[in-house]
Amino acid sequence: MRRLSAVLLLTLAIAACKKKEAPQPAAGAAPGQAAPSTTVKGKIVERLDADPYSYLRIKTEQGETWAAVPKTDKAAGADVEVTNAMAMPDFESKTLKRKFELVYFGTLGGADAPAGAAPMGGAMGGMGGGMGGGMGGGPQGMAAQHAAAAAGPADVGNVKVPKAAGADARTVAEVFAQRVTLKEKSVTIRGKVVKYNEAIMGRNWLHIRDGSGTAGKDNDLTITSAEKASVGDVVVVKGTVRIDKDFGAGYSYPVIVEDAKLSK
Repeated sequence: MRRLSAVLLLTLAIAACKKKEAPQPAAGAAPGQAAPSTTVKGKIVERLDADPYSYLRIKTEQGETWAAVPKTDKAAGADVEVTNAMAMPDFESKTLKRKFELVYFGTLGGADAPAGAAPMGGAMGGMGGGMGGGMGGGPQGMAAQHAAAAAGPADVGNVKVPKAAGADARTVAEVFAQRVTLKEKSVTIRGKVVKYNEAIMGRNWLHIRDGSGTAGKDNDLTITSAEKASVGDVVVVKGTVRIDKDFGAGYSYPVIVEDAKLSK
């Protein structure tokens, strides 16, 4: 009986050690420190697209797992290698309305790597650093970059810009108030650039204000564009309204204007 108890205790101890050795990079990394990266290699079983990512269910030698990469057209049956991948447990995609027990954020490697894609596990360098179409910085870096783009400026003084002309012209506050009816429609807004982040996730991010709306509620509108601007510029923005836009890592926007063209 004593011998049986000893064997049982030894078995439980080994199981506990194995459990502790299970990779938990996201939880184990210190604040602001990049989590260890890995490579996920295997055959695609399923692909779910949630712009700007593709979520791939991959059959590896160790079993099936999920990985998220910059949007790809790779289909089920294709062999892929996701490099610089970082584990993110209990990740929820609001776009897909789905929670993943574990998903690895990375970039396609080898011949499948997008031109100029930044490694997921690479250092961020700076908030305005080039992303080259990749996600860059892993889940933590991605979250930090979104934080840089999402947060409006603390104080920009008094802004008063006249409303743009045209049938689709709206003020910043009107875009917020009418966002449901404006979904996927083109709008034109004149505003002052109060914040600018360049080349995050392959696009430039602007915050514009025109004096309408209430601070902290509907006075600051986020714009994404391939074109450049500078803080202080008064620009006319023409782009598409998107609502409840989820970029992953917990960053979603109730309203955002994307693919915008800028003019003065």
